[in-house]
Amino acid sequence: MLEYTKKILTKVSFDRSLFRKELSKAVRWLGKDELRMLKVWCITTFGSYYRDVILDVFKKFH
Repeated sequence: MLEYTKKILTKVSFDRSLFRKELSKAVRWLGKDELRMLKVWCITTFGSYYRDVILDVFKKFH
């Protein structure tokens, strides 16, 4: 499921609101270990564009 989530986030990364929506869905689906890996991947991959979105979504769902 983690790899699928990465593909989706990569595909919607052109739009801030879609990115937030899909990331929020993923955070509800994934287990703790996968969430840690997803957070690191998101910050590494999209941190320069969506750092605030990433941190906000993970803060709300943890």
